[in-house]
Amino acid sequence: MKVVAFERSVQGTGASRRLRNSGKTPGIIYGGKQESPCAIELDHNALFHALRKEAFHSSILDIELNGKSQKALLRDYQMHPFKPLVLHVDFQRVSASEKIHMRVPLHFKGAEESEAVKFGGAIVSHVANEIEITCLPGDLPEFLEVDLSKIVVGQSIHAKDVALPKGVSLVLHVEQENPVIANARVPAVKAEPEPGAEAAPAAEAAPAADKEAKS
Repeated sequence: MKVVAFERSVQGTGASRRLRNSGKTPGIIYGGKQESPCAIELDHNALFHALRKEAFHSSILDIELNGKSQKALLRDYQMHPFKPLVLHVDFQRVSASEKIHMRVPLHFKGAEESEAVKFGGAIVSHVANEIEITCLPGDLPEFLEVDLSKIVVGQSIHAKDVALPKGVSLVLHVEQENPVIANARVPAVKAEPEPGAEAAPAAEAAPAADKEAKS
């Protein structure tokens, strides 16, 4: 995905406020062995709509800056507490020969076809919606697919159960912890009161009320 940015010469709170008022968003691009951080500005509306796309968060981006293209990842962004306004954005340059750590989205499929749902009355819960991986930039997937069509009642799907593309692996702590990312459970059913159980106290109370009335 392509992102057009412009070098920003003026920095500071006041400058950033004026920039936002003019329809721009301040940002920074950093990283790279021989390149220093660079303050940038981007068109706010284009950035706002790009942030709504899942792929923008988990893809290698082409940042066009000063007539040159740089490969980078979206690393962070700040939104206004209640306005649809992007306050700041951070990009990190990447090298084709250096592995990166990224959180990529999980796409779940096949739950409706599973034995747990069709015959067991289970509900399949997504415990995690993304997972942290490591790979070279050229091998970065936009998302990972999780097949739930074979899940049965009481079963949990763990991180290691996710099929990873060639060149992609789980980061070390995820590999070691192997967390649950989905499970199939039958909802607990509340015991319904027996017929007449609620009426009994009322019936017992009626004679007492009559007795008080007579006295």
